[in-house]
Amino acid sequence: MAMYEYVVDGNVAVLTMNNGENRFNFDSLKAFSAILDEIEGEDKVNALVTTSAHDKIWSNGIDLDWLLPAIQKEGEALMDRFRRAMFTLFRRVLTFPMPTVAAMNGHAFAAGAFLSFAHDFRFMRSDRGWLCMPEVDLGIPLGQVFLAFSKRVLPMHLLEEMEYTGRRLTAAECEGYHIVRKACPLDQLMGEAVGFAKALNKRRDIILKMKLETHQPILKVIDETIAALPTSKK
Repeated sequence: MAMYEYVVDGNVAVLTMNNGENRFNFDSLKAFSAILDEIEGEDKVNALVTTSAHDKIWSNGIDLDWLLPAIQKEGEALMDRFRRAMFTLFRRVLTFPMPTVAAMNGHAFAAGAFLSFAHDFRFMRSDRGWLCMPEVDLGIPLGQVFLAFSKRVLPMHLLEEMEYTGRRLTAAECEGYHIVRKACPLDQLMGEAVGFAKALNKRRDIILKMKLETHQPILKVIDETIAALPTSKK
């Protein structure tokens, strides 16, 4: 089974993440970017819904089981290359030339939460799944890029609480804070998300122009962060 697959439902591409807990490493970032290429090549598609094949996890963030040993072996240069690849993918999701909907059928932790924040809209399974930024317990500051993604979705008081305490939000809490449009039972989640996406039957060129205008502050942070990363020949 491929890491990422999609099907076309009317004007909507439904992208399914099949990569276990859908953690990010070089291979998964490359595969995700490649599937976005394919979806963008579908002329009749003008909305994207992203979901997971895992029964309880939408995305569990960075693949630390791979990353930490890799950094020990290759040094910080590898971390710089990984940041560049990850931020580039998240930038692409943020500016994808069509409305994007995260259909969160399970937990979205750390970079998984930030991936959901890179989507335009979010729906969440009501009976299982948390949204969480556990970096404080991992001893990892969020950094300017992930803070910028968080600020576009979370009210500041909630961002600070989640950032400093690692608080986990339920789907009902996410709906109450308007982080997700709707919390729904699992058997209704995809119908709600895809139905909403189908109604977003807008021109790609206009959506892209609007995103580039709307997200200028975030794009500035991403681009400046990537530009400041040391380059490596590897």
